[in-house]
Amino acid sequence: MLTRFMFTIHKVLGTLLSALFLVWFISGLVMIYHTFPKANPKDKAEKYEALSSPLPSAGEIVQRIPSDEQIESMSVNRYLGQTVFHIRTDKGKYDLPADSTEQLPVINRERIEAIARLWCQAPIERIDTLQHLEQWIPFGFLKKELPIYKFYFKDKEKHQLYISSKSGEVLQFTSSKQRFWTWVGAIPHWVYFTMLRQNIELWKTTVIWLSAVGCIMTIAGLYIGIYAFIRVRRRKREFATPYKKRWYKWHHVTGTLFGIFVLTWVFSGMMSLADAPQWLAKTHKEYPVREVIKESDLSFADYPLDYRKVINNNGNITQIEWSNFRSKPIYHTQKGSKKESIDASNNAEVHPLKLTEEEIREAITTIHPDESIQNITLLKDYDTYYVARSGHLALPVYKVEVDNADKTCYYINPNNASYRSVNTNRRWGFWMYQGMHSLKFNWLVAHPVLWSIVMWILMLGGTFVSLSGVILGVKYIIRLCKRRKD
Repeated sequence: MLTRFMFTIHKVLGTLLSALFLVWFISGLVMIYHTFPKANPKDKAEKYEALSSPLPSAGEIVQRIPSDEQIESMSVNRYLGQTVFHIRTDKGKYDLPADSTEQLPVINRERIEAIARLWCQAPIERIDTLQHLEQWIPFGFLKKELPIYKFYFKDKEKHQLYISSKSGEVLQFTSSKQRFWTWVGAIPHWVYFTMLRQNIELWKTTVIWLSAVGCIMTIAGLYIGIYAFIRVRRRKREFATPYKKRWYKWHHVTGTLFGIFVLTWVFSGMMSLADAPQWLAKTHKEYPVREVIKESDLSFADYPLDYRKVINNNGNITQIEWSNFRSKPIYHTQKGSKKESIDASNNAEVHPLKLTEEEIREAITTIHPDESIQNITLLKDYDTYYVARSGHLALPVYKVEVDNADKTCYYINPNNASYRSVNTNRRWGFWMYQGMHSLKFNWLVAHPVLWSIVMWILMLGGTFVSLSGVILGVKYIIRLCKRRKD
């Protein structure tokens, strides 16, 4: 009874979903090398110009903010010939020209075209005014930027650029090559179709339900595959498939062999949009991590090291951001695509940030006043929960393990004060998504060629399972149609 039920479930759901699975596996292979294009902060930062004197003091800028507002962040950069301070408070956001006699430029056609020329030097072929989101800007939060100007450039790469008419912000920048690979990769893999993706809740629900039904189909297939091998073993005392027809035989063999990997990928794809459930790994307590690390009596106007001294000392700095780690003031500087953090606690000299073990220990002790630090080490290599194939997570970092029910662990970079934290619940979430989906195992990530070989073998196996499922599904539909005619 159970076997017949499993067989029916697998046959029906396989007929409906095998084509989707085939698309997911093929697009997944493409996504190893090509993801969804975006005009990221690094690209935007490369368009900034070098900051230069004369510049006002930070105190003069802070005085231009209402005194009853608490400043939460402040940065300065130079863009299209104008230096502007960007300040966010507890009540709003301010963009203030460094020269108080200047006004911010009007976002008009001339301004928009000047921005566009920074991104591509080729002649502009045409400009469309979009009143609705489209495929390369499918995110619902961008509706507030409408109308959006779309630039088509007359160059070999056929670049296209999207700029907000409200803020002048560049929203997207693509080439024909990127668009081709995205259609083959990210769009079908992430189900990034405009009508669906602009409604984030509907998109999440759709992907989760498709993945959940796919898990049921795969579990049923694994059950049938193993059951069929066991029956043959019992009857004939040999390990063989009972199927004689070519596609049935290959679907059975490859499905049983690669089915567990198909299941882990479908399940982990679902978990990319969900957290590990609390019944599986309970979070016993939430800790005020950001509040403690960023809590300080420092005033952006009173940093011991004047930001202008940093500019004069280093030269060609395009952006400075005010920050801190507890009571230590920090400047995060940008030179083109290069970032560096400066210790702003000493006005006598300009030197890179270097948090000490004691400063980090004090911060963690403040976060966990009733719990002890179990271990603190300086990592020079990635470990299980601090790892990145792209290398975007910088080393070295201090790893701080806390003795508590959540087994909390922190990774704090002494050179830029960035931090990450994990606990038991997040560790489960890591394995349910990144570990399963991207094979983000430290030992495998450390050997990129081996990682690629393993990934290709497993994904090609899943592709063949899906392809054979599509063929069997088509054959099944043809038989049903013939029966109806008869």
